[in-house]
Amino acid sequence: MVFKRLLGSLGVGGPTVDTVLDPGAFRPGGSLTGQVHLKGGDADFDIEHITLELVARVEAEHEDGESEGTVVFDRFTVAGAFRLAAGEHRSAPFAVALPWETPVTELYGQQLGIVLGVRTELSVAGAKDKGDLDQLTVGPLPAQEAVLEALGQLGFGFRSADLEYGRIGGTGQQLPFYQEIELTPAPRYAHQVNEIELTFLAGPAGLEVVLEADKRGGLFSEGHDALTRFTVGHHDVRDWNTEVDGWIRHLVEHRASYGAHTSYGHEGTYGHDGAYGAHGYGHDQRHDEHHDGGRRSGPGIGTAVAAGAAGLAVGVVGGMVAAEAVDEIGDFFEDEGDDEGED
Repeated sequence: MVFKRLLGSLGVGGPTVDTVLDPGAFRPGGSLTGQVHLKGGDADFDIEHITLELVARVEAEHEDGESEGTVVFDRFTVAGAFRLAAGEHRSAPFAVALPWETPVTELYGQQLGIVLGVRTELSVAGAKDKGDLDQLTVGPLPAQEAVLEALGQLGFGFRSADLEYGRIGGTGQQLPFYQEIELTPAPRYAHQVNEIELTFLAGPAGLEVVLEADKRGGLFSEGHDALTRFTVGHHDVRDWNTEVDGWIRHLVEHRASYGAHTSYGHEGTYGHDGAYGAHGYGHDQRHDEHHDGGRRSGPGIGTAVAAGAAGLAVGVVGGMVAAEAVDEIGDFFEDEGDDEGED
């Protein structure tokens, strides 16, 4: 999706900008590539710089409930000062590194309902115009894909995905928000948990996998949340089904060890030899920097994809994304484009 906008601050006759991303899905930590195409206006203009902003649609919790907004999570200057002659056509190719924690927007070509964009800012003679916004598609890293595939093979289903403003305590999180993937439990765990929430925090050295279980309450006990965290390498080769199943069992079964009313979790690292070490980890650290520290409830902007227990990768109903997901993504870019045109 490409929007061509006239520089509103310069009026009719100003230069236009059109950013085109290279085709295909990009990867967290990988290179974002494309070209910024400029067309000169009715007169010569001094271009001070061309900057790309990475933007995300994010949910935030606060005292009055939840709200959604746009967060800029990185900026890159891709061209410096130059003069753009009247009517001149010029292109500026770019290749910039995406943050490692960039959220995943699709799995095997199926959109998850996550909204990311690349916004182009053109600074001309002291005036700035954010006149071009393009949808950014990001696919999973190999380890992320392996974990999701294993969960699907184990019988977990995809419920929804969204971006939550806040930080997960005790992790190496860098961005001011994190991606939360909500899963329906596999049949063998359905009597123990209502849902599993999965967060990936990637970095140069590997991947943190944060799992949270929304537990069911028994006849004489209350339900509560539990949290565990694991670390894997980007290119680890292992029996993922067995390992991920071990993570889930550790997550849902430690309740008995710490008492029915204790909300407590673990963190640990699985090495290449399968050895595991864990220690206590408070579950509330997942939301320790939310405005109210509470858990989110109900679906968010990513609630558009329903999946069955046949597998996350192939379990999207009918192999199609629900229409409301596509509508919400399209509406976001249309709304943003309309707002820019009014500047």
